[in-house]
Amino acid sequence: MQRPRFSFPRRMILPGLLLVLLVGSMFAAPLLTSADPIQIAISKRLAGPSWAHPFGQDEFGRDRLARVLYGGQVSLTVAFLASFIALTVGTFIGLIGAYFRGVFEFVAMRVSDVVLFFPPILLALLVVTIFGPGAATLVAVLALLYFPSFSRIAYSETLRVSSLDFVEAARALGTRPRRIVVSTVLPNILGAISVQFSLTAAATITVESGLSFLGLGVVPPAPSWGQMIRGARGFMEQDPLGIIVPCAALCVTIYAINFFCDRLRDVIDPKGLEDGKDAISPSGKDATAQAELEPDNVAELRGLTLSLKRGKRAEPVELVRDITLALPRNQCTALVGESGSGKSLTSLALMGLLPSVIRPTKGHIAIERKSGTPVDLVSLAAQDAEKVRGNDIAMIFQEPMTSLNPVLRVGAQMAEALQAHLEITQDDARKRCIAALNRVGIPEAERRFDSYPHELSGGMRQRVMIAMALLCEPKVLIADEPTTALDVTIQAEIIDLLRDLRANQDAGLSMLFISHNLGIVADIADRVVVMYSGEIVEDGPTGAVLSEPRHPYTEALLESMPSLHDNLHSSRGDRLGAIPGTPPLPQARPSGCAFRDRCPKAREACARTHPDLYPSADALRTVRCILAPEASRVLKEAV
Repeated sequence: MQRPRFSFPRRMILPGLLLVLLVGSMFAAPLLTSADPIQIAISKRLAGPSWAHPFGQDEFGRDRLARVLYGGQVSLTVAFLASFIALTVGTFIGLIGAYFRGVFEFVAMRVSDVVLFFPPILLALLVVTIFGPGAATLVAVLALLYFPSFSRIAYSETLRVSSLDFVEAARALGTRPRRIVVSTVLPNILGAISVQFSLTAAATITVESGLSFLGLGVVPPAPSWGQMIRGARGFMEQDPLGIIVPCAALCVTIYAINFFCDRLRDVIDPKGLEDGKDAISPSGKDATAQAELEPDNVAELRGLTLSLKRGKRAEPVELVRDITLALPRNQCTALVGESGSGKSLTSLALMGLLPSVIRPTKGHIAIERKSGTPVDLVSLAAQDAEKVRGNDIAMIFQEPMTSLNPVLRVGAQMAEALQAHLEITQDDARKRCIAALNRVGIPEAERRFDSYPHELSGGMRQRVMIAMALLCEPKVLIADEPTTALDVTIQAEIIDLLRDLRANQDAGLSMLFISHNLGIVADIADRVVVMYSGEIVEDGPTGAVLSEPRHPYTEALLESMPSLHDNLHSSRGDRLGAIPGTPPLPQARPSGCAFRDRCPKAREACARTHPDLYPSADALRTVRCILAPEASRVLKEAV
C-alpha cells in the first residue's frame, strides 16, 4: 500500500523559514560569535561597531551581539515554556468544563476568574518578590498569568463546536466522550488556540523583558533583553545603538511568532488555505474584454467550470463543468436537480461568493449593470465585485433565520444593505426600507422595522429577505430554494409574492429560481434548466420540458414528484418512481454519460462517449443524451 506523500504547506514556508532562522541564530550563538556575553572590558565601554564586535559594546564593554543572542535564548525559552504550559493547562480546563458542564464547568471557570481578578503585572511582581527572581520563577508566573486566556477561548469554542451536527452525530453513534473531545472537538478549536498562543508568546516575551528591566526577572550577569534595555537607557544619547538592538530583537521576534501562528491557523483550518479573493480570471484578461451579452439577456454564464483545489500535487476536481446559461430579462429561469448537482454552487459563482478553495478555471460570467455596461464577474477585482453584489445582482437564501443577524434589528440590517451602495441619509433609508416591507406584504411595517428576527415568523423573515434583496432594485435576483423551510401555505404566499414582484418590475428583472421541487417550478418558471453531476443535461421552456422530457434524468425526476406524477404523465399506476443509486462524486464520475449507471435506457455507447448538449431544430431546447431526438438529428446532419 502506497503511503500518502507529505507536502509542506506553501503558506508556511516563509513564516517557518523566518522563525527557524531567528530561533536558530539565537541557539547557535557559539557558532556565530566567540565572544563571552558576560566578559567585562571597561576600557572599551560604549565602543562602536567593529569587525570583532558588529553591534558594538555596552556600558561595561561586553559584546552586544553575544548578549542579544544569548539573551534571546533566555527570553524564548521562558516565553515558549510558559506559553506551552498555559496552553496545555488552559485548553484542558476549557475543554472539560465546556463539554462535561456541571461541576467541571463551575470549577474550571471559577479558577480562571480568580486569576483574572488580579492585574497581571501586579500578580507577577507579587510572586517574583515572594519567591525571588529567576528563569524558573518566571516560567511558573507567566504560565499562571496566561492559562485563563486559553481556558476562556477553549471554553467558548468548545461550546460552539459541541452544538454542531457532526458532534451530535458522533454522540448518536455511541462514540465515547473522551474520543469526541480529543478527535472531534479539539481539532476544530485549534485555529483559535494557535492565534492565542502567538499572542501569549509575544506577551510573555514582553513581560519577561519588563520584569528583567525592573530587576525582577533574569538574575545578572546572565544576559536578557530587558537588562540590555535597562542598561542602555542611561546612555541613549551617547550610544543609541545600545537600545535599538534589543528593541529591534524584541519586535522582530514578536512579529515572527505572530506571522507563523497566523499562517498555522490558516493551515489547520482547511477553509483558510486560499487567499480569500472573490474571483480569479482563468484567462488573465481585462474584466470588460469578455463581457458581452445578447440584447435580451441580463446575465450569461458561458462555458463556466468550477474546480476544487486539493493541494499542490493533486489535480483539481471539476465540481461544475461547462455551464452555459442565459438569464433573459423579465423571465424566471429555474435550476433544478438533486442535492449535490451543482445548483447552489452555480448561483454562488454568479454572486461571486464561492468558497476560497473553489475557483473558476474556465469560462466567463457576464452581467449587465444598471448603467447598461456588461462586466465579467470572473475577472472582476474583489472591490469592484462588492459594488455589483446587492446592487446589480441580489440573492435570497434558503434559511432566513440563519441569514439574518440575530443581535441586530431588522431595520438596521436593511438600512445597512441600502447604505452600502447608495449615498442616503438614515431617515431616507428608514422610509425606503419601510416601503419595501409594505411592498412584500408585511403588516405593521414600521413596527416590524424595529423588531429582531426572532420576533418574526418564518414567512415574515423570508419576506424581509426578499425586501432586502430588492432594496437596490437589482437586475438579477437569485432565489436559492426560498421556500424549503416553510409550510405549504407560506410557500404558496412566497411564490405568489415573487411572481407579482417580477411582473411589476419596470427594470427588466431576471430571476434565477433554484429548487428541487418541480411542482413549484411549474408554477413560477418560464424556462427550466436541469443539472446532474455538475452539468446541464436538459434546458428548455417549462411546459415543454415538464410535459415531454427528453433526458432520462428529467423523466426520472418527474416520476418521483407526486404533484407532477399525477398530472403530467406516468404509466406506473399509483406507485411513485425512485431513481436507483446515488449521484457520482465529482472525482469519480463514470466515463461517457455521468447518468449512465442509474439510467434504465443506458446503452453500450453511453459508456464510450461523453455527450454534448444537442440543440433542437427550433433551437428552443437542448439535451445531453445520445438517445434524444435532438442528438439523432444532429448526428444525421453531421453524416
